[in-house]
Formats: sequence, structure tokens, C-alpha cells
Amino acid sequence: MIADLVGKGKHIRTIPVPLWAKRSVDVWITVAGINSGAIFRRVSRLDKILGDGITPKAIWHVVKAAAKRADIKNLAPHDLRRTCARQGHPFQSRGTRDKERPSH
Repeated sequence: MIADLVGKGKHIRTIPVPLWAKRSVDVWITVAGINSGAIFRRVSRLDKILGDGITPKAIWHVVKAAAKRADIKNLAPHDLRRTCARQGHPFQSRGTRDKERPSH
């Protein structure tokens, strides 16, 4: 699957999404009953959905907490982009021209 994402400076980046990731998102939106809008949302202590989504900073806090539980030290956002680009992209590192490699 190919996804168009809005990045820095509102530039649209087209990126490949691995099938396993798409399937996971599909399961999540089905189970959560999400028909439109953001797929990650704030939830109150009373299980009420608040607002339209969560901020990138909130996502970062969740990721940092998971990294801490996994005993991963000194994690940076760029580490995640680089890993995702390498593991999720169908092109192999060797023999792939730079313009064909995913942006990270």
C-alpha cells in the first residue's frame, strides 16, 4: 500500500506502507469503530473520546514509555524514521539508487 503523508512545511510525501502495518491499522479502526478522522484519540478516565486526535508530542511520550519498558536507552525520533524506512521499504539497501530509497 502507498500512503500520502503531510510532512514538514506541509509537503506531501508518498511512502510505501508494509502490508502487515496496514492490516494492523485496519483491525484497530474496526475494533475502535473509527469511520473517519484521526486513528489515535485521547480517551478520558471515563472512557469518553476527547477531541479529534492526539498531538505528535503525546505520541512521542507513548513511544518513550514503551522504549523504557523495553530497556531501550537514548531513543530519538530520527531512530524511528530510519528504522521504519529500512524495515518497511521493499527496496534493499544494496544496489538501490538514492532517489528510490525511502525518505527518513
